[in-house]
Amino acid sequence: MATRTVPKHLNFITGNANKLAEVKDILGDTIELRSQNLDLVEIQGTVDEVTIDKCRRAAELVQGPVLVEDTCLCFKAMNDLPGPYIKWFLLALGPQNLHRMLDGFEDKSIQAVCTFGYSEGPGSEPIVFQGRTDGKLVPSRGPTVFGWDSCFEYEGKTYSEMDKAEKNRISHRGKALEKLKEWLASHV
Repeated sequence: MATRTVPKHLNFITGNANKLAEVKDILGDTIELRSQNLDLVEIQGTVDEVTIDKCRRAAELVQGPVLVEDTCLCFKAMNDLPGPYIKWFLLALGPQNLHRMLDGFEDKSIQAVCTFGYSEGPGSEPIVFQGRTDGKLVPSRGPTVFGWDSCFEYEGKTYSEMDKAEKNRISHRGKALEKLKEWLASHV
């Protein structure tokens, strides 16, 4: 098996300034991130399939090491839908109306899933790092500046009502990035 070496910097494929800031905050000085906004086609499939495909496409376009992320919001009452398609529901409904999707259901439990894909470059098989946090879908509370944070409740607070450090400790993204940090540390 070939030994993997971690590059000094990674091309993080995102156009979302909030996501970039949060990822940089969680990773700290583990690795230098360079943000690139690429318009990547997203296939339909499971979160792992979507992330792996996106990672391969990004590595080809960048011709180097990349980090991609896919975030899902899975509603238990809907058998984990909308899942990887939450972005489109959020764009159509906004965070203020997202909770209405579960109006006809007693079960308001949801799971936030964050999956990062890392590739050394074109032709390299992506490695996946995933974090999950259970919560509840609630009417929007707190600032509505970052996706569905204002309607994802964890132990009585929405992500928007938490300070950054608190959110990053328990969030799906924080859990996935902790796995990435451990992997990076073991491959230096």
